[in-house]
Amino acid sequence: MDRDTKIYVAGHRGLVGSAILRNLQTRGYTNFVLRTHAGLDLENQAAVRAFFAAERPEYVFLAAAKVGRIHATMRTRPTSSTTTCGSR
Repeated sequence: MDRDTKIYVAGHRGLVGSAILRNLQTRGYTNFVLRTHAGLDLENQAAVRAFFAAERPEYVFLAAAKVGRIHATMRTRPTSSTTTCGSR
């Protein structure tokens, strides 16, 4: 990749995305396209198509995720440990 290539990092404010962004910056890359969830809803296909048509990034790092999904799942589904540990 050239140092001035246009790079889109989806999820750049999260744990993984921010690490990717810092790593690229450390390596001298500077031409980033960054959008928060408020700026680009990745679940909105029309908005994503329009974004890519307008920005045309050469490289994309997809590190976006919904926060709290594991915790939410654990609260709503019983785990095997709650039904098997210590019961006979």
